[in-house]
Amino acid sequence: MRVPPSFLIGLAVALVVVVLDQASKWWIVEEVMQPPRHLEVTSYFNLVMGWNRGVSFGLFNTVSPLNAWVLTGAAVAIVAVLLVWLYRTNRLFFAVAIGFVVGGAIGNVIDRVRYGAVADFLQLHLEAFGCPLGRSYCYWPAFNLADTMITIGAFMIVLDTLFTRPRNG
Repeated sequence: MRVPPSFLIGLAVALVVVVLDQASKWWIVEEVMQPPRHLEVTSYFNLVMGWNRGVSFGLFNTVSPLNAWVLTGAAVAIVAVLLVWLYRTNRLFFAVAIGFVVGGAIGNVIDRVRYGAVADFLQLHLEAFGCPLGRSYCYWPAFNLADTMITIGAFMIVLDTLFTRPRNG
């Protein structure tokens, strides 16, 4: 059975995302944040150390060890479905998008297995722009490269779905 080239490209993209994500997390956790601190990079971007035991934006962020395993299982199931979808596509743009999501999900799964939580360290904020809502509303929740790739990949999937015409026959 012949493996579609788009499948191999999507897997390669996922692998690159996992390697870059894990390398960035290793650097932050083991080198930059020893000891943990707040580093202002620009007037709107900081490096911080946060451990997310939940999902996006800290939802379901509890200290229960069961939480890490339930979320890991859910992520692995989603990755399995995405890999089937990747195998069935022949569109390069779509394959890259799925590769971004799969790589990001696997990167965060590795964190959950390794640390029991996901290492988040990138923080954007609007404080320098005079955010009128108060300090706590001006800061975006901390995130990482895996989260960024999942978001970009999901956006690409939506774009592909909206702007790619189905072939007849």
